[in-house]
Amino acid sequence: MAERAAIVTGGSSGIGLAIARMLAEEGYALTVAARRPEKLTEAADGLRADGYDVQEVAGNLSDEDVIKSVVETHKERFGRLDVLVNNAGVGIGAPVGEIVTKRLDMQLDVNLRSIVLFYRESLELLKAAGAEHKKALVINTASIAGKKGEGWLSVYSAAKHGVVGWTASMNRELAELGIKSTALCPAFVDTPMTDFVKGQVAPEDMIRPEDIAEGVRFVMRTSPACVVPEIMFVRPGDQL
Repeated sequence: MAERAAIVTGGSSGIGLAIARMLAEEGYALTVAARRPEKLTEAADGLRADGYDVQEVAGNLSDEDVIKSVVETHKERFGRLDVLVNNAGVGIGAPVGEIVTKRLDMQLDVNLRSIVLFYRESLELLKAAGAEHKKALVINTASIAGKKGEGWLSVYSAAKHGVVGWTASMNRELAELGIKSTALCPAFVDTPMTDFVKGQVAPEDMIRPEDIAEGVRFVMRTSPACVVPEIMFVRPGDQL
């Protein structure tokens, strides 16, 4: 059994991969999950090449059976779960009169519903870690769009507001069990998800994925007596 272990969803690139690498540096065995098998294997192979203990589980995280498989596969391999990173996400913009139901459901399922299901399926493992060291941690990637409404990205914004609210609810429900939850609320981060805006905001002017990972590292290093409900990451001059 690993001394510490983590699950990272959306771990094939961007914020998820940066957090996965940071966790590996901190000595965590990892299960990384994402939708595209080839991209996920490439990311996992890169981590393994650096000597880290990593397994991958590919699948659509809007599928309840895939979520169950990720947690069960992790449990079989590592036997424990100290950090759960719910990072998988999808954003599809549209004005309200042109919202496509399939894309609406996809965003709600991946961005919000999957987080609820991962908590449910991981709860016993998280409770065991919380009982052991009072510092089981769940990181939920929200967005600055989860702190203020956004036109055109309205469905994404609504889902991310839900992530922030869910995180607060889980702290009320689980913190006394040693399970602490933090919502990450970044503005534009230089990842493939922000390609749509890179004509207006240069990639070099965006927040780095590693900045987000360092925020998670900070939360990991706080004492069991401390809960960090959320962290906002903004660019210089941004209006909140």
